[in-house]
Amino acid sequence: MNPNELGRIFERANESFAQAERTSQKVDRSIDRANQVMRRADERSGAVRAAAQRERQRLNTDLKRRAAQIAVAVGLISIATIVIGLVLPSGIGMFGFLAAVGLAIGIVGVLAIMPSAERRAAAPTTDLPNGEMVQRFDSYLYRARAMLPPPAQAEVDALSSILPPLRQTLERVDTVDPNAQDARRLMSIHLPGLIERYTHVPVAFRGEPDGEGKNADERLVEALAASRAALGDISQKLARADMAALETQGRFIESRYGREEIDSSADHS
Repeated sequence: MNPNELGRIFERANESFAQAERTSQKVDRSIDRANQVMRRADERSGAVRAAAQRERQRLNTDLKRRAAQIAVAVGLISIATIVIGLVLPSGIGMFGFLAAVGLAIGIVGVLAIMPSAERRAAAPTTDLPNGEMVQRFDSYLYRARAMLPPPAQAEVDALSSILPPLRQTLERVDTVDPNAQDARRLMSIHLPGLIERYTHVPVAFRGEPDGEGKNADERLVEALAASRAALGDISQKLARADMAALETQGRFIESRYGREEIDSSADHS
């Protein structure tokens, strides 16, 4: 084998090695992209599970409240029946007893089927306290999610994930606070109005571009993302205000009851 043939063999080997390296890099990039997609899917599914769990807790709370109301109603009817039976000389009789049973059954049926805010998919009303408004908005998003396209569902999941800390913060804030007012308008007016207007667009027209070249799905996703960012900013502002208040209170206590004050008190004693 002459040197030229040997050189060509090495060149082909080097080309093969380079090709293998490029292929390996492509595989690595594909794996990275797949991991990112799976991680985002896990995050979204985690948000969906958390939202579903919160919704179940709300429904369970509603069921417990209804059960308590039914128990009180039945108890009052039973007491009233006993009192009437003791007061009347002839007692209530069989017809009176049947009437009491029928009344109890009717009240139980009314309380069982009576609609409540926890069972409705309506948007929160503007007169709710801050914490309850966040809770109702969370329920509204969970129930409206199925009507939205997948990209919008991902934004809804991200939006739902920031609601628990936002509720915890807003519960301590007055409703007239400017940040609370912004959050309340988003949750009770603007976002429910956005979703309602989207659902009114016929499915056949949702892919049609508007005056800026964006279709209904794209508009919805961008508006949801902007709303999520706005609520996130509000939550951060309120949290920073709490941290500033804590810092101020801590500095006051340190200056008023610091080590020097304690030492001077001990010396006088």
